[in-house]
Amino acid sequence: MRTGSEPATARSALRARFWLSLWGLAWAIFGTAAFALAGRPGWAVACGVLWLVVTVDLAVILRHIRQGPHYQPGPDIPPYRPPRS
Repeated sequence: MRTGSEPATARSALRARFWLSLWGLAWAIFGTAAFALAGRPGWAVACGVLWLVVTVDLAVILRHIRQGPHYQPGPDIPPYRPPRS
């Protein structure tokens, strides 16, 4: 059942986002180093910017994980408010 409040009550799989961010961070670091060593400064800067974006995203994910059930509710909390009758 749709309630119309899905954007406000949507949930994120924070653990999955955390591991995907770590994967992206590793590739951004590798890309920055590889392109810098290969003499491709433009691509190295692009990977460096991506590295920065992934690091900020990782910090936000960790902050939301540490905030607890408010951002990562358990199975006993409904995914949306019941519709008003």
